[in-house]
Amino acid sequence: MKNPTKAPTGIAGLDEMTDGGLPRGRTTLLVGGAGSGKTILALQFLVHGAQACKEPGIFVSFEETPKRIVANAAGFGWKLGELQRKRLFFLDAQPLPDSIQAGNFDLSGMLAVLEAKSGKLQARRIVFDALDIVLALLPDAAAIRREMYRLHSWLLAHELTGLITLKSDASAVSQPFGFMQFMVDCAVILNHSVVLGVSQRNMRVQKYRGSGFHENESPFLIGKNGFDVAGARTVGRVGAKAVNERVSTGVKRLDTMLGGGYYRASSVLITGFAGTAKTTLSGAFAEAACRRGERTVFISFDSDANEVIRNLASVGIRLDRYVRNGCLRMVSAGSIVGSAETYLVGIKAMVKEHRARCLVIDPVSALSKAGNELTAHGVAERLIDWSKAGGTTLVCTRLLDETSGQFEGNSSLQVSTLADTWIHLNYLVQAGERNRGLSIIKSRGTAHSNQVRELVLSSAGVTLADAYTAGGEVLMGALRWQKENAERHANEITEVAGKHKRVMLDAEAAELEVRIKSLQVELLAKQVEMTLLTRSAESRKGELSHGRSRMRELRGADPALRGRK
Repeated sequence: MKNPTKAPTGIAGLDEMTDGGLPRGRTTLLVGGAGSGKTILALQFLVHGAQACKEPGIFVSFEETPKRIVANAAGFGWKLGELQRKRLFFLDAQPLPDSIQAGNFDLSGMLAVLEAKSGKLQARRIVFDALDIVLALLPDAAAIRREMYRLHSWLLAHELTGLITLKSDASAVSQPFGFMQFMVDCAVILNHSVVLGVSQRNMRVQKYRGSGFHENESPFLIGKNGFDVAGARTVGRVGAKAVNERVSTGVKRLDTMLGGGYYRASSVLITGFAGTAKTTLSGAFAEAACRRGERTVFISFDSDANEVIRNLASVGIRLDRYVRNGCLRMVSAGSIVGSAETYLVGIKAMVKEHRARCLVIDPVSALSKAGNELTAHGVAERLIDWSKAGGTTLVCTRLLDETSGQFEGNSSLQVSTLADTWIHLNYLVQAGERNRGLSIIKSRGTAHSNQVRELVLSSAGVTLADAYTAGGEVLMGALRWQKENAERHANEITEVAGKHKRVMLDAEAAELEVRIKSLQVELLAKQVEMTLLTRSAESRKGELSHGRSRMRELRGADPALRGRK
């Protein structure tokens, strides 16, 4: 929601720092040295007012002719020619080179001209560029103070949003103007310095009456569209929307370790020593993105883009076809020089121009080259914030020193603290071999694997071997193959011995079954014999008893028989 008390400048970072823009209907002082961008900022403030806010403006120049100002600003695409016809007026107020102050001199005549012109144009904004040039013609500090108050009162009376620019590095003339910082309602300071040969530009809001503002310095660049100021991180700032969509890493087994891949619009850091396949993993991600039809930008700071394409083809990653069809843009950025802010602005412009959904920076440590140590971390923060806000999935690589292990040590960049996913690659030296290992140090919001996997590169592609341990140690390469081969032979011997034992047991079981059947037959024969023997004995016993009875009967010896006669 727009604040009616603020006049937007059209410079996003500056409007964030001032919570909406410069004070409307009041005066702002813009101070800076030569080449700091005072005139460009002032002109951009007027152009935005005329184009986006429908507020006509007046540009009063004390140092350059309007013709030169328009010519110098032609590269920003502001269409000043069209604006001059209806909403923008340039007043050439340069003192003549041979001007000599004689008698009383004040700004009344110029202000009368401006009053008539502002009424005709219905101007709402006005810039006095390099006012110190004309004030230097005044005889003393009292006269300077008088004319400054006259100008300030005129601006307030006409409710114009005024912007006054002054030089800050010419001490001989700027010292008498120091009181102006107390008089105005808002003061902005531009600083342009060189650190270890690298140009650094910073902006600071020194004061802002009646409004909160961001007090710290913010870096800025002057690009093809004018000022580009780094946005300030403030409490309560609304972040990017979190999504649950996953995108492939380009390595199927790494997707599994990450529970399905990277989160969409997340930031990924791949660290490792030289030769651990950081570029290979980032190339696999770029290929997977292009395979899904997502436009991708691959920025290489260490190698030429054509060399990267050739090298990745040796491990089955074919990026050339996607470069040809326009889905992938390969950028060789090794020759780019400048501040970290220069890199960031260039990266943002390339992604916007290509309409990319995925971005690879190899390596991101290029942002912290000499002269950028103090600003690198802030640039990395803004890079990640910007990529998340735009829904761009960011994959960065970072080269580690051999002595730093898996941590960033004293590096000023500290991307590992900002990244959502941190993958670390290292070497494992065993049995005279150097093998690549991969581990996931962190992955926010993902139940990721804690295992160290062997990263295997071949002409068939990139894959991860299953974790293999022996005696509590992870084995890779030839040592793993040797151990697996020995275990395989041992398993084969055990299997053969088991088969032989089963055959012997089967034979013994069969022999026992035969013996059991023979014993069962023998038992049955004995049982039959016992039955026959029992029957024979009973039969003889009956016959013997009958015979005895008959003999007694024949002999008449049985007393019972005699009674029956």
